Amino acid sequence: MIVTFLLNGETVEVNTTPTQTLLDWLREERHLTGTKEGCNEGDCGACSVMVTDQRGARTYNACILFMPQLHGKAVRTVEGLSAPDGALHPVQDAMIEHHGSQCGFCTPGFVVSMATSHLNGRSDHDDVLAGNLCRCTGYAPIIRAAKAVEGQAIPAHMRDTPPDLRGDSDLPAPTSSDALAEWCLAHPQGTLIAGATDVGLWATKGFLHRDGKLDEVAFLHRCRDLQQIEDQGDTLRIGAGVSMTDVLAAMRDLHPSYAEMIRRYGSEQVRNAATIGGNIANGSPIGDNPPALIAMDATLHLRRGDTRREMPIEDFFIDYGKQDRQPGEFVEAVTIPKSAPALRCYKLSKRFDQDISAVCGCFNITVDGGTITDARIAFGGMAGTPKRAAAAEAALTGQPWTADTIEAAANAMTQDYQPMTDMRASAAYRMEAAQGQLRRYFADLNAKPTSVLEVSA
Repeated sequence: MIVTFLLNGETVEVNTTPTQTLLDWLREERHLTGTKEGCNEGDCGACSVMVTDQRGARTYNACILFMPQLHGKAVRTVEGLSAPDGALHPVQDAMIEHHGSQCGFCTPGFVVSMATSHLNGRSDHDDVLAGNLCRCTGYAPIIRAAKAVEGQAIPAHMRDTPPDLRGDSDLPAPTSSDALAEWCLAHPQGTLIAGATDVGLWATKGFLHRDGKLDEVAFLHRCRDLQQIEDQGDTLRIGAGVSMTDVLAAMRDLHPSYAEMIRRYGSEQVRNAATIGGNIANGSPIGDNPPALIAMDATLHLRRGDTRREMPIEDFFIDYGKQDRQPGEFVEAVTIPKSAPALRCYKLSKRFDQDISAVCGCFNITVDGGTITDARIAFGGMAGTPKRAAAAEAALTGQPWTADTIEAAANAMTQDYQPMTDMRASAAYRMEAAQGQLRRYFADLNAKPTSVLEVSA
């Protein structure tokens, strides 16, 4: 298949396979070896590149970015940051001035992330660089370099305009949800690729493409109607193709606790690629999104051909690795309430940033006149699926909002889950942590104004 995009200001046409990664192509075919291979799974950021499309410029991990995802976009590698006359980019000068490079392996990824941040006028450098790891522990001078270029002029060559590609190509990339529905009916066992933050590892770590298991794929990045967030009054309908970066932006004012959890979801590079639909559809028992969506009583929208159906999102997760999704059916959107003032989300992991949760708990409890009238509690990492704490909820509902009630519910939680022991946490630790999160929720809400707890006077 032919993929056309802008590479460091030059239009290129590449004959590629569906699962060739940008990292491999850059290094092996273009000999642009500044983009490094580190973890090859989207964690270390050594392979960071800048990608510009209709949403603007964002950083991505080239190691899990498939070539067809670049069609009609613009890419800049570390080699493309310097001006055509050889003048260094301001962030490159700053890294030299502030001694931000030690062994140097991670430096190209840091510089690309910093240049993208500079282009976008951002100053939240700790968040921007959370996906770039330095084994020499050189973070302090790197952050100083990032701060030093705040407000400096943006080099003219950094403002890329992606090529205007009209019409369809030979890519398996539907341009609308209608076209995607047709493709799914014709390829009911096919694999849908949105951000590739999960499927990318099927290729780089699982090598499934070598066995022909990724021969039937469709790329969703051209389905613009799946990338919309619609305000429907009391609810938001979020298209399955909306990136987690855009979900984070939409949640900051509506659901700040959920937004804070998303801020720790993967990294800047991962959030830019990952989609909310992909996170739901893969059915991971440790995904951070589903517990929050379940606690908010979100509605999941599915489509198969012209037939659509919807369900409470908790009903989608049947068992480990099994979801209520028919062959040829795909996640189209999720609808969430715009108001959930008592929602709190707690993510417990070994690292603060960019780590898989050992336990992720989300709580949404309604109190009226001092009595708990409704309770929705959901956890990830406690079972084979994201799962509600039904016994704990029952122990809360109809009871007074007191510490004794919370303790009774915490004890009831042992009926809800039989967590496993793995490298992230023991079963006993997970249970104690989940119970502790319920106690934390009680303390957090009691520290807030009464109006957060009481739905009526």
